[in-house]
Amino acid sequence: MNRPPLDSIRNIGIISHIDAGKTTVSERILFYSGETHRMGEVHDGEAFMDWMPQEQERGITITSSATPCRWGDYWINLIDTPGHIDFTIEVERSLRVLDGAIAIFSAVEGVQPQSESVWRQADRYRVPRICFINKLDRIGANLDATLEQLERKLQARPVLLQLPIGSEGEFSGVVDLLTMEALAFAETDQGRTVSRGPLPEPLRDAAHAARERLVEAAADCDDTILADFLDGTPVEAARLQSALRRGTIACRLFPVLLGAALRNKGIQPLLDAVGAYLPSPRELPPVTGRRPGSDAEEIIPCDPAAPFCGLAFKVQADEGRKLTYLRIYAGTLHAGAALQNPLRKGFEKAARLFRMHAHKREQIEEAAAGDIVAVAGLKEVLTGDTLCAPGHPVVLAGLAVPEPVVSLAVEPRGVDDRERLLPALEKLQWEDPTFKVHEDEETGQTILTGMGELHLEVVTDRLEREFAVKVKTGRPQVVYRETITRAVERQELYRSEFEGKIQGGEVHFRLTPLPRGAGLVILVPPAAELGIAPELAAAVSATIGQACSAGCRTGYPLTDLEVRVTAIPVEAGITTEAGIRAAAGRGVLQAAREGLPLLLEPVMAMEIVAPSAYAGKVLGSVQQKRGRIEGITTQGELDTVRAQVPLAEIFGYMTELRSATKGRGTYTMEFARFEPAPPEVQRRFGLE
Repeated sequence: MNRPPLDSIRNIGIISHIDAGKTTVSERILFYSGETHRMGEVHDGEAFMDWMPQEQERGITITSSATPCRWGDYWINLIDTPGHIDFTIEVERSLRVLDGAIAIFSAVEGVQPQSESVWRQADRYRVPRICFINKLDRIGANLDATLEQLERKLQARPVLLQLPIGSEGEFSGVVDLLTMEALAFAETDQGRTVSRGPLPEPLRDAAHAARERLVEAAADCDDTILADFLDGTPVEAARLQSALRRGTIACRLFPVLLGAALRNKGIQPLLDAVGAYLPSPRELPPVTGRRPGSDAEEIIPCDPAAPFCGLAFKVQADEGRKLTYLRIYAGTLHAGAALQNPLRKGFEKAARLFRMHAHKREQIEEAAAGDIVAVAGLKEVLTGDTLCAPGHPVVLAGLAVPEPVVSLAVEPRGVDDRERLLPALEKLQWEDPTFKVHEDEETGQTILTGMGELHLEVVTDRLEREFAVKVKTGRPQVVYRETITRAVERQELYRSEFEGKIQGGEVHFRLTPLPRGAGLVILVPPAAELGIAPELAAAVSATIGQACSAGCRTGYPLTDLEVRVTAIPVEAGITTEAGIRAAAGRGVLQAAREGLPLLLEPVMAMEIVAPSAYAGKVLGSVQQKRGRIEGITTQGELDTVRAQVPLAEIFGYMTELRSATKGRGTYTMEFARFEPAPPEVQRRFGLE
């Protein structure tokens, strides 16, 4: 493939709840665009984008995969993301670098919990979206209910561009509300042939009413359309499309298309909508960064001729070596070029460049602004690092990394496994910022921490498959947090003699409890105000952060806490950096212990779907687990129970739920917040 014009590039991702049909849609996009020659199916374990053995066996997406394809005049860089909450970092880092997204919703289940989560992630990065309501051929499909949930749950303004022809098993095509034509998808050639015909008579009134609502939405983005709408003057499709495009790029409107991906219906109009409504890299506001050591913003133009600037949004351990995925925001990158990493204060060499087709590589010699490529040869780069042209250092905003909530103890099975375990775990940490490893000080065990049971199960599976490391695992454990319940002021003085020299330091600070969910806030005044060197102030902040990560009583990190440094007195000939660091670390620990520490446990937002006949058993099981029921909705023969349940009570719940509902119940969950643990748990950790 030759490099396309910048205005024709579309960097998009596919986001949704698990099982809404992301990978199925991706497979159709690649097939109809000619990137692949056959459609792989998730249920057969043959999806092109799900290339990992674990993905093929489990029928879910675990890691985001990127691949390019052409559609008409457009070059689409497509990223398929996971839907399971345990792999939310893959969605987070993809949305950080994408210019647009396709949000997929099931017409049967509607807006599900993880759909809300990924939508909020896209809101955070202001990613324009188009919506695809899938599975309209399934029993129980309800378009109106799904649109209502888009408005109510997501506070979005969906703009319906199509109407379905037929419902459930009779779904056969769609009405294009812009051209007022019927679109049919041929059954004989896997939906490749799309034919247009006249508007079906039974849908004429509904189509005219829906088009009027579409014109009304476009009028909010174009005053000339508003004037024509009020005068009753017809508005041609091209003007409507232009206005809807402006509203979509501004994240004010969200065009909605319809289909049934598994039956090969609705994908080509969706691809047309990607080009028509989602922006090119040039059409979005330019990204901003800052010079190292400065708070002043610097605009990064989307220009291949500008100094190079790119963000490393994903690092993959590929046969033991790092493969770094880059989104290029400015400049042109050539194979073999030197790059500067301002965060790590070093230089790297981009030995080889690749355009990725899922896990397959296509070597290229250069890439430019707007491209998403993979780079081999970068040794120290991690997720969220900025890479720049030497002499033009700038740091881009990184990405929000959620805190892991489940831990697992592992032990190597044999001597060879022991030698290989830590290097293998280090490589897995390159890839996944939500995966942490530490050693338990009391037992000496290696503790893995991740986003959930499935996350850690996949990690241990990969250890054996990819790194030939066999391990024994313990029972998953909850990762708690500590906080304090009262404000404390402390003046910590440190004195120690080392090799005949006094190492001294003094730090004054105040610890204040914060509301739940506030996290850890460390406030260190400017170095000039404290009368110390800037690097010393940075060292104090880093030391306080490390001390808070270690906790004060239980070893779990401190949170919902403000640590404010008020003074750092300096005594000539006595005060040293080591002394100040020691005073800061020990002082935070002692002050937190004086602040009446409290243990917090993670609480999960759960959504349980089960037949109405078993609703009583489901509600009873949730309440037995200290859960709080927040609501129940009924759709057909299924009840959806929304509840808040402590994570400690949920391990192994899927087996219990299937037993109670004769295999017909399912649930999803995501982290909601931390709450005080019950008294018996507090006592177990010696906090009461």
